[in-house]
Amino acid sequence: MSLSDDGGRPDLRYLVGVWILVAAFGLIAIGWSLHVGVGFRDPGGRLLVGRVLTTLRWLLVALVADVAWSWWRAGAGRSLRTTLRVRLAPGRLALIASGLAAYHLVYFCYRNLKSWDAFNTPHDEWLARIDRAILGGRSAAVVLHDLLGTGTAAHVLAAFYQSFNYGTAAAVVVALVLARTARRGYVFLTAAMWVWILGTASYYAIPSLGPFASAPQDFVGLPHTASTASWAALLEQRQEFLANPGGGGVVGISAFASLHTGFTAMTCLMAFYYGHRWLGAALTAYLVVIMVATIYWGWHFLSDDVAGLAVGAASVALAHLMIRPPAAEVSARAGG
Repeated sequence: MSLSDDGGRPDLRYLVGVWILVAAFGLIAIGWSLHVGVGFRDPGGRLLVGRVLTTLRWLLVALVADVAWSWWRAGAGRSLRTTLRVRLAPGRLALIASGLAAYHLVYFCYRNLKSWDAFNTPHDEWLARIDRAILGGRSAAVVLHDLLGTGTAAHVLAAFYQSFNYGTAAAVVVALVLARTARRGYVFLTAAMWVWILGTASYYAIPSLGPFASAPQDFVGLPHTASTASWAALLEQRQEFLANPGGGGVVGISAFASLHTGFTAMTCLMAFYYGHRWLGAALTAYLVVIMVATIYWGWHFLSDDVAGLAVGAASVALAHLMIRPPAAEVSARAGG
């Protein structure tokens, strides 16, 4: 099997484009690291090493599932050995490995650039004014607290918000491995990379911390959950980092745009792009809950979520322009 598993003559131009994108974003990160005088960091392996290990576990599960599904779908006409030879072909595995390496390098640069955004002046009051102008002088979070209450809804929305962290780790691997060809999977992979890249640009365009940090009085009535614990940890990290940038810490707060919304919107759009309407409908419902959760728990303003939707849509469009699956594949998205 050729390195291009799309059939016909090998065409690696889309792969070259992906790595050019990685290199360009990496050079931007290196340049900004030199500008702020802070090196790249991976404390406790949370930004790179640990995520790679998690990805490898998901990869093993996805490869087994892919072989089993492909063998079952082929029916009696294909032996297990043949299925293994096709789905675990060296060329295909090389494309998967290359894509995952590219993705994690982009994510690592994104997380460090996000940390260095702490040096910029937050514009939370401006974003809060937009919310109040839309909602008659009230904050979006308070409106949701009054509407949904601060009991069961708080715990449910906190759980949904936390679930995002598990979904991102699996989504890229599943899309890349279960796609009919690696090139089709690269559309999702590249869209995911663009989410982090465009998200970084939005962080620097309008630096902000989020309502929980800039208007904590709006959240005093909420119960203790993983979200409230995260508030304290993130604010402490930021204070320590700004007090001692050379101390080895990182910062995880940047509100505009909401990449919980951006990544989820991208995943939803990609489900429809691949022709999986029922999955797309389910992800649309999940997206709505995620957006409500981001505002309810004070992680984001209304503008952050709107910007997140734009990031998700733009990421899918850019990925399609970069990868452009052959016309035959586009007409056969369903079932891929």
